[in-house]
Amino acid sequence: MNLFISPDALATNPTKAVLGFRRQLVYHLHIWALIAVAPLIVIQWHQHHILLSGMLALFCLNAVLVIAFLRFKGSYFLHGWLFPLLAAICATYSTYINGYAGLYWAYPASIALFFLLPLRQAIVFSVIFIGAMALVSSMKFAVADFWRICFSLGLSCLFAMTFAWLVGKLQRELTRLATTDPLTGCLNRSQMADVMNHHITLRERYERVSSLVLIDLDYFKSINDQWGHLAGDRVLKDMALRLRARLRDSDQLFRIGGEEFMLVLPETRQKDADRLAHQLLDTISARPFLDDLRVTASASVAEVEPGDSWSSWLNRADQALYEAKAAGRDQVINVPRQPAMAKTPEFP
Repeated sequence: MNLFISPDALATNPTKAVLGFRRQLVYHLHIWALIAVAPLIVIQWHQHHILLSGMLALFCLNAVLVIAFLRFKGSYFLHGWLFPLLAAICATYSTYINGYAGLYWAYPASIALFFLLPLRQAIVFSVIFIGAMALVSSMKFAVADFWRICFSLGLSCLFAMTFAWLVGKLQRELTRLATTDPLTGCLNRSQMADVMNHHITLRERYERVSSLVLIDLDYFKSINDQWGHLAGDRVLKDMALRLRARLRDSDQLFRIGGEEFMLVLPETRQKDADRLAHQLLDTISARPFLDDLRVTASASVAEVEPGDSWSSWLNRADQALYEAKAAGRDQVINVPRQPAMAKTPEFP
């Protein structure tokens, strides 16, 4: 069970799913570290290692705070920096005063770096940690043991680094596959609600206006029936390329249906979105897609309004697109703007 993100969000947003699983990993890692380290506070205290006992207590306090913040606030206390820092310091100092008994804790500490920190930071941190352990080992152990410790600790970090790199690469690839349409490379519906809600929030908090454009190819079914589905796929891919060529880096292009595309245009008023929609329809119809296959499209434009939800915003644009289809296709219909609320005069 995910403790930090609702099951509905996990089912519809792969990015949140990855984030949720990472938080679960951090959550449980701190729980088990707390259980393992807490008894050592008493042990080191009875052995009169007061400083080490205090550092271990600080480590456990950080673990408690991380667990509490993740469990009740859904945030990562200090972004996880204290765990690897305190673990490395405690392992190094324990090795210095306890010899081999402290050395054994260096291995889980080095591996934990790659679970809790971004890869590049974990690599830098592990190099520093191995250097510190090498210095302490040269002072405490025989030469043969020194080399064994350096190589074994280095290999542990190398294996953990390789695993973390492969898992991160796999997560990015799975997220890309889950959030993009495999045919056109456009974003799919999995993140549509989050993107639209983000722009609704910007509208409500900062009055930053965004607009939505729906574009639907006209008579696309006849293309599949007459030319075949492979030709239809080529038209859709070419369609996506033509649309992207006219968009800004900040604009987001979704494929939300068979032949229906959605553009989210930040910082764009409806009149500017309408102008762009007409340009896009001209781009689509300007030249044939295949040998002599000319295609037109219909479009609708809707500016986000106060009080909109993502579904109401999309529904208004969808109704306007239906009107464009019913009115003969190959045209743009704008959703009527809601009249601004008149301000009621205030009286003393």
